[in-house]
Amino acid sequence: MTLRYLSAIFSVGLAAVHVPVAHAAGYPDKPIRLIVPWAAGGSTDALARAVAQRMSESMGQPVVVENRAGASGRIGAEAVAKAAPDGYTLGVIELAHTVAPSVFRQMSYDVLRDFTPVSLLGESPLVLFADSARYRPGDVQRFLTDARQSGKPMQMATSGNGTISHLAARMLETQAAIPVDAVPYRGSAPALTDVSAQLVSGHFATLASGSSLLGGGKITALMVTGPSRIAALPNVPTSAEAKLPALQVSQWWALVAPARTPTAVVNRLGDEVRAALANPQTRARLDSQGIDLKASTPAQLGDRLRSEVDRWGQLVKQAGIQPE
Repeated sequence: MTLRYLSAIFSVGLAAVHVPVAHAAGYPDKPIRLIVPWAAGGSTDALARAVAQRMSESMGQPVVVENRAGASGRIGAEAVAKAAPDGYTLGVIELAHTVAPSVFRQMSYDVLRDFTPVSLLGESPLVLFADSARYRPGDVQRFLTDARQSGKPMQMATSGNGTISHLAARMLETQAAIPVDAVPYRGSAPALTDVSAQLVSGHFATLASGSSLLGGGKITALMVTGPSRIAALPNVPTSAEAKLPALQVSQWWALVAPARTPTAVVNRLGDEVRAALANPQTRARLDSQGIDLKASTPAQLGDRLRSEVDRWGQLVKQAGIQPE
């Protein structure tokens, strides 16, 4: 083996080792695309836009939110999974994406294999919303009584099969002993519009998703699925107070990149996310919507994703939800 040959091998090895570091050193040098797998106007969209705004300011490049709704969040997630692993396409995933493997027989991506975890973003309990023409805030018992007396299944809007709103509707059906027809929508924003128009009976969503229609008096909040009341809804009981103690479920959101995104880029993004979530203006903006901002390390998020996939796989079976 000649000295020239050894030198060539050494040079190639150094180049390979330094590619991710060099990439991160100049990163970002163009706009970043942040894919939200739901329609504009929901809580995922609100959180993504608040974080993207801060990241744009601190990174010196636009972080552009792109809504790719459809298929219970799978269309947008697939776009992220199949993007180049260069840090210029990111995505927001949530609880529904860890439920999906249990409710869909065919998946075009694997939530544990095809994403690089970056950071948890936040959590929020759900709120049961109904139209304000018939119900007052906290009027959950009347809502349930009306459903029982109607003599037909209650129509509950969902964001699609396997989404948190769908699971909450099935949990309500079981615990309240009320038959439910799940009506799928492309997100909470259009679902709540039809709730306000009395086209469906109700919808489980985060406070952030319903804040606009709630503030405008078009819908009302009946119940919260968290362990305690929300400060912004002091007169709205928890599910335990409504005598539905097992109906406790919270939404969560996380930032991911395509699999094989360089570690240096992921670390830079994690730092930017933590700074964005710690920003007082961002916290004030999202705290008022019931979102508890929480960052994490990539490893912590990876552990969270694995545990959620296992947990919801068991719960979906217990709920009797049949895979599509």
